[in-house]
Amino acid sequence: MKIIVPEFMLPYLEARACTLFAACDFIVLDQHGQPQGDPAGAEVLMLPWQLSPEIRQALYSLPSLKWVHTISAGVEQALDETLRAAPITLTNARGVFDLPIAETVITYLLMIVKQMPVFMAQQRAHQWKKQPLRELAGLTVGLIGLGSIGAEIARLCRALGMRVLATRRHPEDGAPNVDQLLPLEQLETLLAQVDFVVLAVPLTGETRGMIGEAQLRALRPGAWLINIARGAIVDEPALIQALQDGQLGGAALDVFAQEPLPPDSPLWDMENVILTPHNSWSTPHMEEREATLFLDNLERYMQGLPLRQMVDKTLGY
Repeated sequence: MKIIVPEFMLPYLEARACTLFAACDFIVLDQHGQPQGDPAGAEVLMLPWQLSPEIRQALYSLPSLKWVHTISAGVEQALDETLRAAPITLTNARGVFDLPIAETVITYLLMIVKQMPVFMAQQRAHQWKKQPLRELAGLTVGLIGLGSIGAEIARLCRALGMRVLATRRHPEDGAPNVDQLLPLEQLETLLAQVDFVVLAVPLTGETRGMIGEAQLRALRPGAWLINIARGAIVDEPALIQALQDGQLGGAALDVFAQEPLPPDSPLWDMENVILTPHNSWSTPHMEEREATLFLDNLERYMQGLPLRQMVDKTLGY
């Protein structure tokens, strides 16, 4: 069976796969996304980030293709109209990035309440000046989205004594580590109660631009917005205006409407903004976790069993 995989994943897959599956034939995509071999007849595609639309379309058009696995948690790039309409199963890497992203959120929260950006600026200026500090315990965090990443953020926030609110499509199902679970229709009710709001939803037609001027106004004065999801979920000009007006306490952003963030963006120079370059997912364990998930699913695929982390192509997650 032919399996198309990114070149950087081959060392983590090949030896383990060949002990499980005698008939594996790996076709490698090089760093430019070009197949190093004949992909004709491939049934499975492990899709890398930032593959060009032209190459992606060519691979999706393989008559033999039955299953696409994207190595990211978000599927907005992978799930184009061709894949949506095709009888091809789509899975994602849900669960692989939960811990590193959740730890990044906790890092942001601690930097904010412990005034770390201020102290770092004072250090560069050789200034010795004490600042008032807060504790996370007792403060309220609101999670917009409670998938596997949101659930891990909730777990760590609860461990630090925070009050945790969250929105989810089906709040009636309940959730551990959450004090109050609301439907997305009550977003502004949640926003009015929180000291920090964390965006952890996938980018879909429903969530694109969901945080705009009205939602930012709904936040209590001094609240911080944290975005580790996708930049397009936020109306970035409205966010910049709210930061400039002092309506928000600040923002910690790992994702942006345009990436890399343009050099002339006002966000670069705002003292109440923490920026990271879409890096919250990074971990030295990524490839091993990706390989474990993929090989488990490959075994299921070979046995005709349901795959893990299947994506609803209608909902987009």
